[in-house]
Parts: sequence; structure tokens; C-alpha cells
Amino acid sequence: MKAVDVRAKTEDQLKEELVGLKKEQFNLRFQQATGQLENTARVRQVRRDIARIQTILREKTQTSAA
Repeated sequence: MKAVDVRAKTEDQLKEELVGLKKEQFNLRFQQATGQLENTARVRQVRRDIARIQTILREKTQTSAA
């Protein structure tokens, strides 16, 4: 997911995406703990997508508050 794509979404869409990514992150951690995880790079990718969305959400809330 690119930052440009994330910036184009509304705050509600970003919050929904964030919830979905956090669920996916939980499932990936569970798979990793049980030894069933096939794509280990996906853990890092999901973690970075979560951080990217949180950063842009924070930017949007600060600009709307100002």
C-alpha cells in the first residue's frame, strides 16, 4: 500500500482499513507462533501498513483541528 493511496481515502475508510490490518496482524502472529506461517515477509508489510495509516490519520486529525 502506497502513501498516496492512503491519503486519498477518508478517515472512516482508513479506520476500517486499520481494523482489518490489526486483525490480519493478530492472525499472522498466531500462525507464526504455531509454526504455520508461510509468508514471513507479510508480517513486516502489515506492520508498516498499520504505521502508515496511523501516521496519515494523525496528520488528518491535526489539520482538521487547526
